[in-house]
Amino acid sequence: MIRWLAALALLFAAVPAWADELRPVSIQFVEVESGWWSLDWKQPLSGQRGEALGTPQIPANCEWRDTQRSREGDAVHGHAEIICNGQLREPQIGWPDFPGHGEAILRVAPLERAVQVYRLTPDEPLATIAPRASASQVWRSYFVIGVEHILTGWDHLLFVIALVLLVGRAWAVVKAATAFTVAHSLTLAAVTLGAAGLPQRPVEALIALSIVFLAVEIARGTRETLTRRLPWLVAFVFGLLHGFGFAGALREIGLPEGEVPAALISFNLGVEAGQLAVIAAVLVTLWGLRSVKPAAEARAIRLASYPIGIIGAYWLVDRVVG
Repeated sequence: MIRWLAALALLFAAVPAWADELRPVSIQFVEVESGWWSLDWKQPLSGQRGEALGTPQIPANCEWRDTQRSREGDAVHGHAEIICNGQLREPQIGWPDFPGHGEAILRVAPLERAVQVYRLTPDEPLATIAPRASASQVWRSYFVIGVEHILTGWDHLLFVIALVLLVGRAWAVVKAATAFTVAHSLTLAAVTLGAAGLPQRPVEALIALSIVFLAVEIARGTRETLTRRLPWLVAFVFGLLHGFGFAGALREIGLPEGEVPAALISFNLGVEAGQLAVIAAVLVTLWGLRSVKPAAEARAIRLASYPIGIIGAYWLVDRVVG
Protein backbone atom coordinates (compact mmCIF):
# COMPACT_ATOMS: atom_id res chain seq x y z
CA MET A 1 0.00 0.00 0.00
CA ILE A 2 2.78 2.43 0.94
CA ARG A 3 4.66 1.69 -2.29
CA TRP A 4 1.49 2.21 -4.31
CA LEU A 5 0.81 5.56 -2.64
CA ALA A 6 4.40 6.69 -3.21
CA ALA A 7 4.10 5.83 -6.89
CA LEU A 8 0.84 7.78 -7.06
CA ALA A 9 2.50 10.82 -5.49
CA LEU A 10 5.34 10.69 -8.03
CA LEU A 11 2.85 10.40 -10.89
CA PHE A 12 0.86 13.46 -9.87
CA ALA A 13 3.96 15.48 -8.98
CA ALA A 14 5.36 14.78 -12.43
CA VAL A 15 2.51 16.64 -14.17
CA PRO A 16 2.83 20.40 -14.70
CA ALA A 17 2.13 22.47 -11.62
CA TRP A 18 -0.18 24.67 -13.66
CA ALA A 19 -2.43 21.64 -13.89
CA ASP A 20 -5.65 23.54 -14.44
CA GLU A 21 -4.67 24.97 -17.80
CA LEU A 22 -6.47 23.60 -20.81
CA ARG A 23 -4.41 24.72 -23.78
CA PRO A 24 -5.76 23.63 -27.14
CA VAL A 25 -4.93 25.27 -30.44
CA SER A 26 -7.52 27.94 -31.24
CA ILE A 27 -8.51 28.73 -34.85
CA GLN A 28 -10.90 31.49 -35.96
CA PHE A 29 -12.06 31.59 -39.62
CA VAL A 30 -14.32 34.62 -40.16
CA GLU A 31 -15.80 35.82 -43.46
CA VAL A 32 -15.36 39.61 -43.63
CA GLU A 33 -16.81 40.13 -47.10
CA SER A 34 -17.99 37.75 -49.78
CA GLY A 35 -14.97 35.59 -50.63
CA TRP A 36 -12.67 37.43 -48.19
CA TRP A 37 -11.90 35.69 -44.91
CA SER A 38 -9.83 36.55 -41.86
CA LEU A 39 -7.89 33.61 -40.37
CA ASP A 40 -6.47 33.84 -36.85
CA TRP A 41 -4.90 31.07 -34.79
CA LYS A 42 -3.11 30.61 -31.50
CA GLN A 43 -0.73 27.75 -30.79
CA PRO A 44 0.33 27.37 -27.13
CA LEU A 45 3.97 26.35 -26.68
CA SER A 46 5.08 23.62 -24.32
CA GLY A 47 8.59 25.04 -23.87
CA GLN A 48 10.39 22.14 -25.53
CA ARG A 49 13.35 22.93 -27.76
CA GLY A 50 12.77 22.76 -31.47
CA GLU A 51 9.02 22.64 -31.07
CA ALA A 52 7.35 22.60 -34.48
CA LEU A 53 4.95 25.38 -35.42
CA GLY A 54 1.73 24.32 -37.06
CA THR A 55 -0.26 26.07 -39.77
CA PRO A 56 -3.99 25.74 -40.40
CA GLN A 57 -5.15 24.03 -43.58
CA ILE A 58 -7.57 26.13 -45.66
CA PRO A 59 -10.14 25.07 -48.30
CA ALA A 60 -8.79 23.99 -51.69
CA ASN A 61 -9.97 27.04 -53.69
CA CYS A 62 -8.62 29.61 -51.21
CA GLU A 63 -5.30 31.50 -51.23
CA TRP A 64 -3.10 32.91 -48.47
CA ARG A 65 -2.50 36.68 -48.33
CA ASP A 66 -0.53 38.77 -45.87
CA THR A 67 0.46 36.02 -43.41
CA GLN A 68 1.89 37.15 -40.07
CA ARG A 69 3.17 35.36 -36.95
CA SER A 70 4.14 36.77 -33.56
CA ARG A 71 4.96 35.33 -30.18
CA GLU A 72 3.10 36.58 -27.11
CA GLY A 73 4.07 34.94 -23.83
CA ASP A 74 3.92 31.17 -24.16
CA ALA A 75 1.92 31.08 -27.40
CA VAL A 76 2.40 31.87 -31.07
CA HIS A 77 -0.31 33.96 -32.71
CA GLY A 78 -0.91 33.84 -36.45
CA HIS A 79 -3.00 35.98 -38.78
CA ALA A 80 -3.68 35.81 -42.49
CA GLU A 81 -6.07 37.22 -45.06
CA ILE A 82 -7.66 34.44 -47.10
CA ILE A 83 -9.17 34.98 -50.56
CA CYS A 84 -11.54 32.30 -51.84
CA ASN A 85 -12.66 32.11 -55.48
CA GLY A 86 -16.40 31.60 -55.70
CA GLN A 87 -18.23 29.22 -53.42
CA LEU A 88 -16.10 27.06 -51.14
CA ARG A 89 -15.38 23.73 -52.83
CA GLU A 90 -14.55 20.79 -50.60
CA PRO A 91 -14.50 23.29 -47.72
CA GLN A 92 -12.21 21.39 -45.38
CA ILE A 93 -10.31 23.42 -42.84
CA GLY A 94 -8.37 22.40 -39.78
CA TRP A 95 -5.06 21.70 -38.12
CA PRO A 96 -3.34 18.79 -39.93
CA ASP A 97 -0.31 18.65 -37.62
CA PHE A 98 -0.58 18.30 -33.86
CA PRO A 99 2.96 19.02 -32.55
CA GLY A 100 2.55 18.58 -28.80
CA HIS A 101 -1.19 19.26 -28.78
CA GLY A 102 -4.07 16.88 -28.30
CA GLU A 103 -6.87 19.01 -29.73
CA ALA A 104 -7.83 22.22 -31.47
CA ILE A 105 -10.99 24.31 -31.31
CA LEU A 106 -12.12 25.65 -34.69
CA ARG A 107 -14.68 28.46 -35.01
CA VAL A 108 -16.08 29.23 -38.47
CA ALA A 109 -18.21 32.36 -38.98
CA PRO A 110 -19.58 32.66 -42.55
CA LEU A 111 -21.43 35.80 -43.61
CA GLU A 112 -25.15 35.74 -42.79
CA ARG A 113 -24.92 32.19 -41.43
CA ALA A 114 -24.71 30.81 -37.93
CA VAL A 115 -21.34 30.29 -36.29
CA GLN A 116 -20.00 26.73 -36.46
CA VAL A 117 -17.73 25.21 -33.80
CA TYR A 118 -15.65 22.07 -34.26
CA ARG A 119 -13.33 20.14 -31.99
CA LEU A 120 -10.33 18.77 -33.91
CA THR A 121 -8.12 15.89 -32.78
CA PRO A 122 -5.15 13.98 -34.28
CA ASP A 123 -7.66 11.34 -35.48
CA GLU A 124 -9.98 13.98 -37.01
CA PRO A 125 -7.77 17.00 -37.76
CA LEU A 126 -10.03 18.52 -40.44
CA ALA A 127 -13.63 19.71 -40.44
CA THR A 128 -15.96 20.26 -43.36
CA ILE A 129 -17.75 23.60 -43.28
CA ALA A 130 -21.45 22.80 -43.31
CA PRO A 131 -23.94 24.74 -45.47
CA ARG A 132 -25.94 25.24 -42.28
CA ALA A 133 -24.68 25.11 -38.72
CA SER A 134 -25.98 22.37 -36.47
CA ALA A 135 -27.05 23.41 -32.98
CA SER A 136 -25.60 20.15 -31.67
CA GLN A 137 -22.07 21.13 -32.71
CA VAL A 138 -21.53 23.55 -29.85
CA TRP A 139 -23.23 21.30 -27.30
CA ARG A 140 -21.25 18.24 -28.33
CA SER A 141 -17.87 19.97 -28.60
CA TYR A 142 -18.00 21.82 -25.29
CA PHE A 143 -19.47 18.84 -23.42
CA VAL A 144 -16.48 16.72 -24.45
CA ILE A 145 -14.11 19.55 -23.51
CA GLY A 146 -15.71 19.72 -20.05
CA VAL A 147 -15.33 15.98 -19.49
CA GLU A 148 -11.70 16.07 -20.62
CA HIS A 149 -10.96 19.06 -18.43
CA ILE A 150 -12.02 17.42 -15.18
CA LEU A 151 -10.29 14.14 -16.10
CA THR A 152 -7.02 15.77 -17.17
CA GLY A 153 -7.14 18.83 -14.90
CA TRP A 154 -5.07 17.13 -12.23
CA ASP A 155 -5.72 19.62 -9.45
CA HIS A 156 -9.52 19.51 -9.79
CA LEU A 157 -9.33 15.74 -10.10
CA LEU A 158 -7.25 15.40 -6.94
CA PHE A 159 -9.58 17.74 -5.03
CA VAL A 160 -12.61 15.62 -5.95
CA ILE A 161 -10.80 12.42 -4.93
CA ALA A 162 -9.79 13.97 -1.60
CA LEU A 163 -13.36 15.15 -1.00
CA VAL A 164 -14.74 11.64 -1.50
CA LEU A 165 -12.07 10.13 0.78
CA LEU A 166 -12.90 12.68 3.46
CA VAL A 167 -16.67 12.25 3.36
CA GLY A 168 -16.78 8.52 2.60
CA ARG A 169 -20.55 8.00 2.89
CA ALA A 170 -22.38 7.82 -0.45
CA TRP A 171 -25.27 10.20 0.38
CA ALA A 172 -22.97 12.74 2.05
CA VAL A 173 -20.67 12.56 -0.99
CA VAL A 174 -23.63 13.28 -3.30
CA LYS A 175 -24.61 16.36 -1.27
CA ALA A 176 -21.02 17.64 -1.11
CA ALA A 177 -20.46 17.04 -4.82
CA THR A 178 -23.73 18.82 -5.65
CA ALA A 179 -22.70 21.83 -3.55
CA PHE A 180 -19.29 21.86 -5.27
CA THR A 181 -20.95 21.75 -8.71
CA VAL A 182 -23.46 24.50 -7.93
CA ALA A 183 -20.69 26.74 -6.58
CA HIS A 184 -18.24 26.37 -9.46
CA SER A 185 -21.10 26.74 -11.96
CA LEU A 186 -22.06 30.08 -10.39
CA THR A 187 -18.50 31.39 -10.45
CA LEU A 188 -17.84 30.13 -13.96
CA ALA A 189 -20.98 31.81 -15.28
CA ALA A 190 -20.20 35.07 -13.44
CA VAL A 191 -16.66 35.24 -14.82
CA THR A 192 -17.67 34.23 -18.35
CA LEU A 193 -20.40 36.87 -18.45
CA GLY A 194 -18.06 39.54 -17.07
CA ALA A 195 -19.71 39.95 -13.66
CA ALA A 196 -16.69 38.79 -11.64
CA GLY A 197 -13.02 37.95 -12.03
CA LEU A 198 -9.78 37.22 -10.22
CA PRO A 199 -6.15 37.02 -11.41
CA GLN A 200 -5.39 33.47 -12.49
CA ARG A 201 -2.09 33.03 -10.62
CA PRO A 202 -3.43 33.47 -7.05
CA VAL A 203 -6.50 31.41 -7.98
CA GLU A 204 -4.28 28.49 -9.02
CA ALA A 205 -2.29 28.80 -5.78
CA LEU A 206 -5.46 28.81 -3.68
CA ILE A 207 -6.76 25.74 -5.52
CA ALA A 208 -3.55 23.93 -4.54
CA LEU A 209 -4.07 25.15 -0.96
CA SER A 210 -7.60 23.66 -0.97
CA ILE A 211 -6.08 20.26 -1.75
CA VAL A 212 -3.62 20.60 1.14
CA PHE A 213 -6.49 21.58 3.44
CA LEU A 214 -8.48 18.45 2.58
CA ALA A 215 -5.39 16.28 2.98
CA VAL A 216 -4.88 17.62 6.51
CA GLU A 217 -8.53 16.96 7.34
CA ILE A 218 -8.25 13.38 6.07
CA ALA A 219 -5.06 12.81 8.10
CA ARG A 220 -6.89 13.80 11.30
CA GLY A 221 -8.88 10.59 11.03
CA THR A 222 -12.34 10.55 12.56
CA ARG A 223 -11.78 13.61 14.73
CA GLU A 224 -14.89 15.81 14.64
CA THR A 225 -14.26 19.02 12.69
CA LEU A 226 -16.40 21.57 10.86
CA THR A 227 -15.38 19.96 7.58
CA ARG A 228 -16.65 16.55 8.68
CA ARG A 229 -19.84 17.99 10.18
CA LEU A 230 -20.69 20.17 7.17
CA PRO A 231 -18.74 18.82 4.17
CA TRP A 232 -21.24 20.33 1.73
CA LEU A 233 -20.49 23.83 3.07
CA VAL A 234 -16.72 23.38 2.67
CA ALA A 235 -17.28 21.92 -0.81
CA PHE A 236 -19.43 24.94 -1.74
CA VAL A 237 -16.82 27.46 -0.57
CA PHE A 238 -14.00 25.73 -2.41
CA GLY A 239 -16.28 25.22 -5.41
CA LEU A 240 -16.54 28.98 -5.81
CA LEU A 241 -12.75 29.11 -5.94
CA HIS A 242 -12.43 26.23 -8.41
CA GLY A 243 -14.97 27.96 -10.64
CA PHE A 244 -12.40 30.70 -11.27
CA GLY A 245 -10.00 27.98 -12.36
CA PHE A 246 -12.55 26.53 -14.77
CA ALA A 247 -13.17 30.03 -16.11
CA GLY A 248 -9.45 30.46 -16.81
CA ALA A 249 -9.43 27.22 -18.79
CA LEU A 250 -12.54 28.21 -20.72
CA ARG A 251 -11.01 31.61 -21.48
CA GLU A 252 -8.06 29.81 -23.12
CA ILE A 253 -10.47 27.97 -25.39
CA GLY A 254 -12.79 30.86 -26.16
CA LEU A 255 -16.57 30.91 -26.52
CA PRO A 256 -18.46 31.12 -29.82
CA GLU A 257 -20.26 34.42 -30.29
CA GLY A 258 -24.01 33.95 -30.24
CA GLU A 259 -23.66 30.52 -28.61
CA VAL A 260 -22.24 31.50 -25.22
CA PRO A 261 -25.12 30.07 -23.10
CA ALA A 262 -25.03 26.74 -24.97
CA ALA A 263 -21.24 26.47 -24.71
CA LEU A 264 -21.25 27.42 -21.03
CA ILE A 265 -24.01 24.96 -20.08
CA SER A 266 -22.57 22.08 -22.10
CA PHE A 267 -19.08 22.67 -20.69
CA ASN A 268 -20.53 22.60 -17.17
CA LEU A 269 -22.48 19.43 -17.92
CA GLY A 270 -19.29 17.84 -19.21
CA VAL A 271 -17.40 18.79 -16.07
CA GLU A 272 -20.22 17.33 -13.97
CA ALA A 273 -20.27 14.08 -15.98
CA GLY A 274 -16.53 13.63 -15.58
CA GLN A 275 -16.75 14.49 -11.89
CA LEU A 276 -19.50 11.91 -11.29
CA ALA A 277 -17.40 9.26 -13.05
CA VAL A 278 -14.45 10.00 -10.73
CA ILE A 279 -16.68 9.94 -7.63
CA ALA A 280 -18.22 6.63 -8.67
CA ALA A 281 -14.77 5.10 -9.28
CA VAL A 282 -13.48 6.16 -5.84
CA LEU A 283 -16.64 4.95 -4.06
CA VAL A 284 -16.45 1.58 -5.81
CA THR A 285 -12.77 1.29 -4.82
CA LEU A 286 -13.60 2.03 -1.18
CA TRP A 287 -16.49 -0.43 -1.29
CA GLY A 288 -14.20 -3.13 -2.68
CA LEU A 289 -11.59 -2.48 0.01
CA ARG A 290 -14.29 -2.52 2.69
CA SER A 291 -15.64 -5.84 1.39
CA VAL A 292 -12.23 -7.53 1.27
CA LYS A 293 -10.71 -6.13 4.43
CA PRO A 294 -12.94 -3.78 6.44
CA ALA A 295 -10.29 -2.97 9.04
CA ALA A 296 -7.90 -1.69 6.37
CA GLU A 297 -10.19 1.00 4.94
CA ALA A 298 -9.58 3.72 7.55
CA ARG A 299 -5.82 3.14 7.49
CA ALA A 300 -5.69 3.23 3.69
CA ILE A 301 -7.66 6.49 3.55
CA ARG A 302 -5.40 8.08 6.12
CA LEU A 303 -2.28 6.91 4.27
CA ALA A 304 -3.70 8.38 1.05
CA SER A 305 -3.79 11.81 2.68
CA TYR A 306 0.02 12.00 2.68
CA PRO A 307 0.65 11.81 -1.09
CA ILE A 308 -2.37 14.07 -1.65
CA GLY A 309 -0.94 16.64 0.78
CA ILE A 310 2.57 16.38 -0.68
CA ILE A 311 1.33 16.91 -4.22
CA GLY A 312 -0.88 19.84 -3.19
CA ALA A 313 2.00 21.42 -1.25
CA TYR A 314 4.33 21.02 -4.23
CA TRP A 315 1.83 22.70 -6.54
CA LEU A 316 1.24 25.47 -3.98
CA VAL A 317 4.95 26.30 -3.66
CA ASP A 318 5.53 26.12 -7.41
CA ARG A 319 2.57 28.38 -8.16
CA VAL A 320 3.61 30.93 -5.56
CA VAL A 321 7.34 31.14 -6.34
CA GLY A 322 7.57 29.48 -9.77
